[in-house]
Amino acid sequence: METPSIIERSFQGWKMWLGISIGVFVAAFMLYSSISATRFIEAENGKGSYRWEDKNHNQYVDLADTKEFIYDTNGTYRKQTVSDALRLIHWTPTSFVWILVALLCVVGRDFFYMLRIRLLTHNELTWKASFYVIMLWEFASALSPGVVGGVAVAMFILNKEKIDLGRSTAIVLITAMMDNLFYVLMIPFVFLFIDSATLFPSHSFGSSSVQFIFWTGFFVFLGLTLFLFTSLFILPSFAKRILGFVFSLPFLNRRKEKVLVIGDNIEKTAILMRNEPFSYWLKVFLATCGSWISRYLVINALLQAFLQLGLLDHIVLLGKQLVLWLLMRVSPTPGGSGIAEYAFGELLVDFSQSALLLASLAIVWRLMSYFPYLFIGAFLLPRWLKRRS
Repeated sequence: METPSIIERSFQGWKMWLGISIGVFVAAFMLYSSISATRFIEAENGKGSYRWEDKNHNQYVDLADTKEFIYDTNGTYRKQTVSDALRLIHWTPTSFVWILVALLCVVGRDFFYMLRIRLLTHNELTWKASFYVIMLWEFASALSPGVVGGVAVAMFILNKEKIDLGRSTAIVLITAMMDNLFYVLMIPFVFLFIDSATLFPSHSFGSSSVQFIFWTGFFVFLGLTLFLFTSLFILPSFAKRILGFVFSLPFLNRRKEKVLVIGDNIEKTAILMRNEPFSYWLKVFLATCGSWISRYLVINALLQAFLQLGLLDHIVLLGKQLVLWLLMRVSPTPGGSGIAEYAFGELLVDFSQSALLLASLAIVWRLMSYFPYLFIGAFLLPRWLKRRS
């Protein structure tokens, strides 16, 4: 098959080790940059060494924009790094309990992903193989822009685990459909408890722009869900026709024959899968719900470690994470880096007036839910390739 051979060549010899080295270097650099990031806070008693100037004329004090703060011994702001803020956090026994809960949610997220991939392969993948698949999938997603994800690598990984490429493609498409289905079903549920004014921030990057991105993304994901559902369960030949049309273009025509073989396999897999009982799909969807809810509860647990939140606060927090997740999905940076940390503070400012605390918690959140996959993936990748060779 053309597609796996291209990807496989990227995981051989010096190319593999170069990629891993670059990945580890980038992860280490991003981690260092996050921890050493500088912010400004209002000085106690108004006696600081920096003053604010609204250089971009947005009438908003962006505490992370170093260009807007000028050294002035009569200023009212002072400089502080995130690592300084982390050391100043007041840790209590309760904080450590909730941090442990957050870590368990991270584990739960991956457990449900492993469970889902085992269900979709009818347990052909062992738990060990599922662990490798999910960790490497997360590794690829962490190194890819949010809008791209690790789809191509996921298909390659499943194919190397002796799942034929057409079936691997269908499985990855089903996971995408389930993820998007969870998202589009959660939105109406959230609006039963949260109004628009609460969900979208009215400061900084603007409520109207965020709402536009949010609703545009919602309808895109709704359309994508319907497209995938149609392709997989109503018209299994639809995907093959789309592939045939795309690869009929002159510059892609030489790969058409091999791609149509993949399309045939997708069609056969889709026909088999649509005959699965309702209980099977319910289990797959519940596993999807478990993984996403676990992902969201990481932030809930982190904020609960340092703030006193009620039930309604947690519901609002879950709703705001739908916006946060969407902003990360459309991010052009690997794993949504930069966008994720910024949006975290902007969306959750209603829960704490301490921008410094939110900046610190954003770093802790990324340390728990993003950076580990970069290092775990770099560690597992050569071992997995050796295991599958």
